[in-house]
Amino acid sequence: MPLNIDWQQILLHLLNFVILFAGLWLLLYKPVRKFMHERRERYEKTDAEAEKKLAEAEQTRAEYEKKLSAADAEIEEKRAAARREMDGYEAMRKQAAQEEADAILASAREHAAREKTRAVEEARGEIVGLVTEAAEKIATKSASEAYDAFLAAADEQTPKDGEDA
Repeated sequence: MPLNIDWQQILLHLLNFVILFAGLWLLLYKPVRKFMHERRERYEKTDAEAEKKLAEAEQTRAEYEKKLSAADAEIEEKRAAARREMDGYEAMRKQAAQEEADAILASAREHAAREKTRAVEEARGEIVGLVTEAAEKIATKSASEAYDAFLAAADEQTPKDGEDA
């Protein structure tokens, strides 16, 4: 052997290498490959579940947004109905107040007319009384005395400054 190579040793080493490779293949590579495959499947399954849950969440969010917009529309509709109802109530109150004011005004006018009529009747009665009294005095007394008496009575009847009538 020129280079001191022993073929038997090389073949034994080669056989040991093949046995070691086969042993490692069976003991390490297959379990590691199986572990990696299971890990990949688990991650893919988790990813698929996450995608499914995300899609469900998006769908739920869309439903809630739809319900929220429907609720907003319903709130706005109820607000408008309440506003219309309040406007109607306000119009009714204004009409009732106007009717009441008209009734009070009519009553006040009627009362004023009665007071005016009563005051005119009282004034006529006083005038008739004064004329009657003056006529009696004229008939009983001389014209100048009656005239002076009439003027005195008229002065008594007329209110002075600062006095009420």
